[in-house]
Amino acid sequence: MRMLVLGGTVFVSSHVATEALTRGHDVTVACRGTSGEVPHGATHARLDRTGPIPPALAEQEFDAVVDVARQPSWVRAAVTAWPGAHWTFVSSVNVYVDDATPHASTDAALHPPRHADADLICEPEAYGPMKVACEQVVTDGATRAFVVRPGLIVGPRDPTGRFGYWVERLADAAAGEPVLAGGHPGDLVQVIDARDLAGWILDAAESGLTGVFDGVGPSRPIGDLLAEIAHGVGASPHLTWHDDAGLTAAKVQPWTGPHSLPLWLPRPEYDGMLARDWTPSARAGLRVRPIAQTAADTLAWLESTPEGGRTGLTRTEERAILGLSCSTGPGG
Repeated sequence: MRMLVLGGTVFVSSHVATEALTRGHDVTVACRGTSGEVPHGATHARLDRTGPIPPALAEQEFDAVVDVARQPSWVRAAVTAWPGAHWTFVSSVNVYVDDATPHASTDAALHPPRHADADLICEPEAYGPMKVACEQVVTDGATRAFVVRPGLIVGPRDPTGRFGYWVERLADAAAGEPVLAGGHPGDLVQVIDARDLAGWILDAAESGLTGVFDGVGPSRPIGDLLAEIAHGVGASPHLTWHDDAGLTAAKVQPWTGPHSLPLWLPRPEYDGMLARDWTPSARAGLRVRPIAQTAADTLAWLESTPEGGRTGLTRTEERAILGLSCSTGPGG
């Protein structure tokens, strides 16, 4: 199969390209070539998506195309160039209006589409609406469309550092050492290893699977998730839970960024963002590996990649918060 991966050098798209090569496909990665290394064995077609697609690339025919873009104009140009290919578009659970309802399906209401490109540094709220517009371009313009809406994607090569924060923090913790955790240990979360997502994307391209799916793993209590990460990195810390009010009072930011506690989301307004119904995706062939394996592999990647993504609280910031009144709970 001749496959075009738009990107192919960073995180999800790099895993897709690598997996496709492992399966023996003829892979072209189209990118500027400045964000990472082109996977060995792939053909590199230079492409700056802020401009037109070069004729030498647009004139080629591909059996499958994979795109992870967020700018609608980029997706429109690519679908126009290769409408007859099997198209995979990697979207996001951020397309949904409702973040509060657990176990919702892909039939849930979406944000109104934003068809104009936006600078997400200035307008971060445009991300979900632009992804909705991109989805529409693909489903309307491609002969065969497979739309995947992941939640939190994790594993080696993750540049965001959200899952990696916990991998490194728990791996560094001495036995029984207090480790700050946010919210309640029963709060539901879900993750998907980028390699499992990539494998499913390749399965879909090979079989011709179409439709719209949430690209997520099973939801589980965050206390269990952190315990599985700890098991994967050989740690036995004591999780010390700080509730939403306490973290807010300490000016801790949720999710990501400076002075943040990754994976912590205020409840109940985010009860559903990382707890979507994954059963349709499982029935469609999505297979997920154990969290402990993802954690071990992520730790090995972080140890070999000093420039890998990092985010979250510093150890000094964490100690200051742990000095406040905290409660302990399961998972430690």
